[in-house]
Amino acid sequence: MPNTKPTSPRLFRIPLFRLLAINLAIGACAAVLLVGGLLWLNPGHLRELIFADRTPGIALVLLLASFLITFGSAAMGSAIMAQGRKENDGEHSGGNGSRLAVQEVTQRPRTR
Repeated sequence: MPNTKPTSPRLFRIPLFRLLAINLAIGACAAVLLVGGLLWLNPGHLRELIFADRTPGIALVLLLASFLITFGSAAMGSAIMAQGRKENDGEHSGGNGSRLAVQEVTQRPRTR
C-alpha cells in the first residue's frame, strides 16, 4: 500500500530553517508593501523618475531587491536573537504586543 501522507520538503522539517523561511517571508512582505507605498505616495517624484526611464523594470527590481535584502535579513536576525528570550521577558521590555514568528529550535543528536 503506497504512502498517501503528503510529505513536506526535507528542508522545512528542520526547525531552524523553517524559522528563517517564515521570517524571510515576513520581511519580503514588508519590503513589497514599502516599495508599493513609495510608488503610490510618490515622495520626491520617485515614481515619475522611475517610469520616465527607458527601462523602469531595472530600477524597480533594484529597489525591491535592496528592500528585500534589508527587511528579510532584519526579520531573520531579530527572530534568531529572540530565541534566547523567555515568554515573560516581554512584559518588562515595554513591548506593544507585536510578536515575530518565533518557534523553539531543539538540538538534535548528530547521526552518521
